[in-house]
Amino acid sequence: MAAPLLTLVDFTTIPLLADLPIETLEWLLANGEQREFTGGQTIMQPGDPAEFMVMIFKGGIQFYAIRNGNREPIFRVEAGQVSGVLPYSRLQVIAGLSVAIGETVVLLLHRKHFPELERISPDLVQRLVGLMSDRVRNEARGQERDEKLRALGKLSAGLAHELNNPAAAIVRAAEALATRLHAAPTQFGNLLHHCPEPAALAALTTLAATPPPTGPPLSGLARADREDELIDWLDTQQVPDPYTLATGLLDAGLMPAQLETATAALPEPSRPAALIWLSTQLTMQRLIQDVQEAGGRISTLVTNVKTYSHMDRAGGFAPLDVHEGLESTVNMLNYQLREKNINIVRDYAPDLPKVSGQVSSLNQVWTNLIDNALDALPPGGEITLRTRLDGEYVRVFVVDNGPGIPADILPRILEPFFTTKPAGEGTGLGLDIALRTIETHGGKLEVSSQPGHTEFCAWLPIGEMVS
Repeated sequence: MAAPLLTLVDFTTIPLLADLPIETLEWLLANGEQREFTGGQTIMQPGDPAEFMVMIFKGGIQFYAIRNGNREPIFRVEAGQVSGVLPYSRLQVIAGLSVAIGETVVLLLHRKHFPELERISPDLVQRLVGLMSDRVRNEARGQERDEKLRALGKLSAGLAHELNNPAAAIVRAAEALATRLHAAPTQFGNLLHHCPEPAALAALTTLAATPPPTGPPLSGLARADREDELIDWLDTQQVPDPYTLATGLLDAGLMPAQLETATAALPEPSRPAALIWLSTQLTMQRLIQDVQEAGGRISTLVTNVKTYSHMDRAGGFAPLDVHEGLESTVNMLNYQLREKNINIVRDYAPDLPKVSGQVSSLNQVWTNLIDNALDALPPGGEITLRTRLDGEYVRVFVVDNGPGIPADILPRILEPFFTTKPAGEGTGLGLDIALRTIETHGGKLEVSSQPGHTEFCAWLPIGEMVS
């Protein structure tokens, strides 16, 4: 059953329209089109022309974005609100999906009537323009949050990969240590059983305390040759499973000559037990070193996060070193850079003065610029980070040797919401955020591009110039 026709009284339910002159309300009723929708019914869908202002008298409308074939709720408008196309809006095509919430009654005003509406009620048009400004501002804030979350998600994914490797190494080393610690008392008992003289163990225990070797690892061929030599010698000592023992001894840098010297004072029956015990001790020492190195790597990553996010300092403007910010950003993006085999070239000016700024905000600028370069580059590309002192400004360059930005796009590249990425992959706010952040710091952001050389340059006034 159709809803009853709207009357002038119904306009009192919409605060934006309630106090308008009766003549204006009558004009809206005469030129508007009343529509009714059942709950869940589609009102507009992607690709529809953007033609109507929508005044909602009953029910409501849920708006969705369509990303990768899925509906993602964006916002909803309820009875008593005005939505859709508003005067002076440049929207031409509907990008999302809108669905009725329960039984919904609306009045649609086609945009062709907007010039006449401006003549009849400049007051209403001014209100609608204010509503549109608020809507754009809220959408921009939401998009900016999405952009920051997208950047955070990308950094978090890389950080998770970076943390996973040392964490997994610690788990593996702990499991191996537990196994060897469990066997160590028995092995030591066997050694003492066959070798009752403590003096005979002196050379062996000294060798067990030898620190792991340093320097570059052996090549695969050299290691295989030494391993074969060790296995052959262990065979002559009647050692069970010489292949397993050889790995631990070789990792410690030991060869037959050293082992022969260390076991010379031992009775022959005790040598297999002595070599098994020695290999276990050296392996445990190496596993402890692995745990320390992996723990150190995790500690370094945590430090990088603190430096990048400025977690341990106040959030206001303070003197800062742009080189530290660039380095912490590169560290945070290290996984993505490695994944595409991107080479980072550092061309830093010596004795660069500090600028006054917010570390976390500027680090987001460097993240956006480096991330954009990363997206534009093919595997094996190159990003150059360059700094220069130019008068009273520090200039920070992010340069890539990718395909470049097309000439017809370059003038718009810093515009808000402008993006060349596929739908759902970019908000078009990354460079706009970078631009506004640099301007907040009293500087400017420039871009130039040609095939093989795209350059973003941030100008930042040196510290004492920024209030």
